Amino acid sequence: MSQKDRPWLFRTYAGHSTAEKSNTLYRANLAKGQTGLSVAFDLPTQTGYDSDHILARGEVGKVGVPVSHLGDMRMLFRDIPLDQMNTSMTINATAPWLLALYVAVAEEQGADTRALQGTVQNDLIKEYLSRGTYVLPPKPSMKLIGDVAEYCYTEIPKWNPMNVCSYHLQEAGATPEQELAFALATAISVLDELRPRVPADEFPQLAGRISFFVNAGIRFVTEMCKMRAFVELWDEICVERYGIENPKFRRFRYGVQVNSLGLTEQQPENNVYRILLEMLAVTLSKNARARAVQLPAWNEALGLPRPWDQQWSLRMQQVLAYETDLLEYGDLFDGSPVVAAKVATLKEGARAELDVLDGMGGAVSAIEYMKSRLVESNAERLGRIERGETTVVGVNAWTDGEASPLVGEDGGIMVVDPAVEADQVGRLTVWRADRDAAAVEAALADLAQAARDGTNIMPPSIAAAKAGVTTGEWAGIMRQVHGEYRGPTGVSASPSNRVEGLDALRTAVDAVSSRLGKRLTFLMGKPGLDGHSNGAEQIAVRARDCGMAIRYEGIRLTPEAIVAAAQDAGAHVVGLSILSGSHLPLVEDLMARMKAAGLDHVPVIVGGIIPDEDAARLRDFGVSAVYTPKDFELNRIMGDIVELADPGVIAAQ
Repeated sequence: MSQKDRPWLFRTYAGHSTAEKSNTLYRANLAKGQTGLSVAFDLPTQTGYDSDHILARGEVGKVGVPVSHLGDMRMLFRDIPLDQMNTSMTINATAPWLLALYVAVAEEQGADTRALQGTVQNDLIKEYLSRGTYVLPPKPSMKLIGDVAEYCYTEIPKWNPMNVCSYHLQEAGATPEQELAFALATAISVLDELRPRVPADEFPQLAGRISFFVNAGIRFVTEMCKMRAFVELWDEICVERYGIENPKFRRFRYGVQVNSLGLTEQQPENNVYRILLEMLAVTLSKNARARAVQLPAWNEALGLPRPWDQQWSLRMQQVLAYETDLLEYGDLFDGSPVVAAKVATLKEGARAELDVLDGMGGAVSAIEYMKSRLVESNAERLGRIERGETTVVGVNAWTDGEASPLVGEDGGIMVVDPAVEADQVGRLTVWRADRDAAAVEAALADLAQAARDGTNIMPPSIAAAKAGVTTGEWAGIMRQVHGEYRGPTGVSASPSNRVEGLDALRTAVDAVSSRLGKRLTFLMGKPGLDGHSNGAEQIAVRARDCGMAIRYEGIRLTPEAIVAAAQDAGAHVVGLSILSGSHLPLVEDLMARMKAAGLDHVPVIVGGIIPDEDAARLRDFGVSAVYTPKDFELNRIMGDIVELADPGVIAAQ
C-alpha cells in the first residue's frame, strides 16, 4: 500500500442574486470544508452587458452573480484572502476583464499577485459550439485568450490562464470521441497562438499552464477510459507536435463537473446516484484523476439548488475522499486488457476526428463543421431515448412510483427574488455617478488604443478596472474595435430520414399546409441571453424533419426581434426556449408585443426549466403550451404544434 494521496480540490459551482449574497454563500461553503471557489457569473456578466442593458432584463443574478464593476468584485470576495484561495472563474468572452477585476481586488487586499492561484475558463471555441456566451468573432477571441495566457505567464505564474472546456460539448451531445477531439483541437489552436509569444525555451512552461475542464457521464467505465485517453493523447500531442520533453509540462491537468445533461426532472432523487457514479469516473483511476471536482446538485433539473443541496453534493465528495480507502492505492486499472482496449478504441476515433479538423485548418476554421456534428449526435442521442434503446430510469422506464419526498412546498429549488435586479441596477447607477468620469474616459481610450494596436489587453484592462469602468463599457470597446459575431446554429437545411414515426406527422403537416395555403411555418426563438441552445436546436431539427418551414436565427434575441421575425415569416406557431430562469419577464414582454403587433392569434409555446407555478402564470399570459425536460418525446411536441396551427387537422387524421 502506497502513502495516502492528497484529495482533489472540493468545489461547488456557485453564485447568485448579488455579490453580497454570493459572498455569504462562499464563506459558508468554505466553513463546511470546501477547499476552492468556483464562481458562477450571471449571463449579462458573461456576455459583456451591464445589469441595466435591455438584453439583461430578467437575467440579472439568475444563473450566477452579477459583476458590473470593481465594487461588485470587491464585495464578492470580502473577507476572503485571495492569496490563500484557489479560485476558478467560469468566464469566457469577458475573461480578460473579470481577471483584471480580480487582480485589482487582490492588490487592494495587499496580496502578492504572483502568489494568486486559480483559473479562468477563457475557452471561446466551445462557446461557439455549445454554450453561446461568445461576444467577438473567433480570431480576435483567440488573440484575447493569448493575451491572458501571456500576461499570466509573466505576472501571475501560478494562475491557469485557459481551461479548455469539453464539459459543454458533452452537454450538447458530443460522443466521447468528439469530446476528446474537439477539446484537444481547441488546445492545439491555443498553443499555436501562444508559441510565437515567448522564446522557444520558455514555451514548454507556458504550455504547462493550460488546463482542462471535462464532463463525466453516467457510462462511467467509458468515461474513466476517456480520461485515460485524454492523458495519453495530450502527452502525445505535446511531444510530437510541440517537442515538449519535460513530463512536468505535458501533464494533463483537469477539473471536472460531472454530467448535468443526464439529470432528470422525473424522480429527481435518482440524480443522487447518477452524480455519485459519474464522480467515480474521474476519481477511481489515479493516473487520470481530476485535480478539482465540482458536483451538480440532485435538483438542478428543477431549478437553482439551495445551500443544503450544494452541501449534500460536497458531502458526497468528502465521504469518498476521507471515509473510503481509494486514496491509499495506486492506479486500479493499470494492466487491465479491457480498459486498455477501450482506451485504444477511443484514441483511434479521436485521432480520426482530429485529422479531419486539422485538414480544415484547425478548430477556429472548423466551427461550423463541429457545431453540425454536435447537433447530429444530440439528435441521435435523443432518438435512442425516444425509441427506448437507451434506458433512463424514471423517464422511459419504471416511470410509476412514489412522489419525491425531497420536493417540498418550495418546489425543491431556490428562487431568486425579482427585486434583486432593481437593487443591482440601482447600485450600478450610484457607481457610475460616484466615479471620476475623466479617469474613466481616459481608461477607455487607452483600452481602445490597445485593442486597435494589438498590444496585450490585460494591463489597460486592469487600469480600467481601477478607474471604475463597467463590464458593459469594457465589452463595448471590444465590440466597437472587433465587431460582434453570431455563431452557426448547426440546423441543416436538409431533412433527416433517420427518425422513426414521422410518416403520420409529415402527412399531417402536408394537410395543414394545404389548408393554410402555405407551408406550416414554425418560428423557434431564443429570447434573452441564455446560450443553452441544445433544446431549441433539437426542436428546430425535428420540426424540419416533419416537413415544416423553419425559421431559427440562433441565440440572444430581444422579444422585439422575435416578434418582428414572426411577422416577417408569417409564422403559424412561435416557440420559445429559455433555460436561464428568466421566462416570466421575457415571455410577458413578448406576449404584450405580439398583441400590439396584431399577432395575438398566433399560438406561442415555451420550453425550459419551468416550475409548475410559473407554468400556470405563463398560460395566464396567453401561452398555449409549456414544456419542461420531462417532455422528451419530440414527436408528441410536433403533434401539438400541428394541432395549434390548425386544430381540425389532427382530429381528421
